[in-house]
Amino acid sequence: QVQVVESGGGLVQPGESLRLSCVASGSIRSILSMGWYRQALGKQRELVAAVTTVTSVDNTYYADSVKGRFTISRDNAANTTYLQMNNLKPEDTAVYYCNVGYQGGPSLGSWGRGTQVTVSS
Repeated sequence: QVQVVESGGGLVQPGESLRLSCVASGSIRSILSMGWYRQALGKQRELVAAVTTVTSVDNTYYADSVKGRFTISRDNAANTTYLQMNNLKPEDTAVYYCNVGYQGGPSLGSWGRGTQVTVSS
């Protein structure tokens, strides 16, 4: 069993920052990827940022809408990924979900329950 838990969401004003955390726990031998998705009201879930660790070299991905503002990072020893979100915009308002892909796990990874981010003045 693998558990994925997000934290760090909240209500902020435009231009402010938030740092989301995602901790994976349980029977994990090797994490292959960790990523952040978001789903806004009335919209489909979209990939925001991800880091793939199939080798010793991490590869990162960012959606065009967040490039230059968001940064994904990992603490391998703690099975944790972070999403630093700077200069937040109202369009960033969504539930943010963490996805963890690991060896022997589901093809689409394991999901957290999400954390709400609301950007409003």
